Amino acid sequence: MEVVILCGGLGTRLREETEFRPKPMVPIGGRPILWHIMKIYAHYGHKRFILCLGYKGEIIKDYFRNYHWNTCDVTLRLGAKPQIHYHGKHEEEDWEVTLLDTGLQTQTGGRLLRALSFVQSETFLFTYGDGVTNSDINQSIEFHRQHGAIVTVTAVKPSGRFGELALDGQTITAFREKPEKETFVSGGFFVMNKSVGQYLEGGDACVLERTPLERLTREGQVKAYCHSGFWQCMDTAREQDWLNQFWAAGNAPWKLW
Repeated sequence: MEVVILCGGLGTRLREETEFRPKPMVPIGGRPILWHIMKIYAHYGHKRFILCLGYKGEIIKDYFRNYHWNTCDVTLRLGAKPQIHYHGKHEEEDWEVTLLDTGLQTQTGGRLLRALSFVQSETFLFTYGDGVTNSDINQSIEFHRQHGAIVTVTAVKPSGRFGELALDGQTITAFREKPEKETFVSGGFFVMNKSVGQYLEGGDACVLERTPLERLTREGQVKAYCHSGFWQCMDTAREQDWLNQFWAAGNAPWKLW
């Protein structure tokens, strides 16, 4: 089953990093967050990736083109007939990665539409290149098949970013640091049927999260797979630091491999 990952946005809210590289290449524990996302899917046996590139996409291409070079010990034979010998192996030997240029200004639905011609299976996985989770991908696929909708999204309850104050007039009666939100939000990890392409109108200007998903929702074609465990997107430098702290402490909840 293919995994389509959006990797082409500008990442303007993380400008201190994305001025120099695309957001999916921003590092967590010395590896791009994109690598972490792909490792999550690979853990569940899904290793055929379609990466929808845009802004600074050449950096992602270079990363995978030089993957052996950057992950293995190397012996070089110099001269007129140079040779390269890589020592050892890495765990990503069986990954298949399609690097698809989907345009600099293309919107999310437009990028997905361009990727569909590379999707061979009737059901595929879809996500963004900036969030990690410990949600069970295969359980979400089974849920999707049982309910028969075109789209299933993993619904999550993220932690609040700020402390919550309980007030009595102008007097604070309680302070709760980063309370859990009571409402579910989209975690951005989808299972989709290929027929979703019928809803992606407008070409490159199509925004998946607007007309397509709104129409699918009205038609009862969007189901929620509820996940109560860990989920975190990386929109800000603060969130990047938080994820790095998890990794450095050796207790990253999304590290399932």
